[in-house]
Amino acid sequence: MSADHNTSLRGRAALLDIANLDTDQIMPKQFLRGIDKSGLAPGLLYDLRFDGAGQPREDFVLNQPAFAGTDVLLAGSNYGCGSSREHAVWGMQQYGFKAVVASSFGEIFYSNAMNNRLLLAMVSEDDAQAFMREARAHQGPMAIEIDVEQRQVRAAGHSASFTISERHRRMFIDGLDVIGASLTYRDEITAFAQRHWAAQPWVKDVARRTRDRLSAASA
Repeated sequence: MSADHNTSLRGRAALLDIANLDTDQIMPKQFLRGIDKSGLAPGLLYDLRFDGAGQPREDFVLNQPAFAGTDVLLAGSNYGCGSSREHAVWGMQQYGFKAVVASSFGEIFYSNAMNNRLLLAMVSEDDAQAFMREARAHQGPMAIEIDVEQRQVRAAGHSASFTISERHRRMFIDGLDVIGASLTYRDEITAFAQRHWAAQPWVKDVARRTRDRLSAASA
């Protein structure tokens, strides 16, 4: 996928027309044993990609050679419903996905994704079906562009507007995740903390001072 000055993404889309695909299926529980974000790509959509013996399902879209390197998922409605596991987002990114286009998303998954810069483009159900029909007509991935500045999803045969908040739009254009966006307010946060501590000095560093006092008492 290519990026145009952080205003749009151009990529190759694979179709996964399954409604209500929840985060337990996107990232099954057996892959949540680590304490960091690494090593999640093998677990992505595991039960759809592999059979009970651990062998790849040849008819699954992401296992087909033509779809190697796909970086946009054209998904069914209510994608990412279910539990709040952020690993579903991290696994998609580690596998190589940069964006998902669907008519609706699970609410918590949507927040997790956008805060981690996995771009979710929410279009109408009619528009989603139009993109799906076009994708089915392809023998391989469908070329797609997601224009964040103009709030448009474009393929060769169809284009549609999509919903994105101004905050998330600015985060994407500015190349920021939620931590980076918070740090743009560093000066304001520091000024607030200084005013708060000046008015209530007994709460400054209270955890450190309590720990130091307990350590001294036990010495």
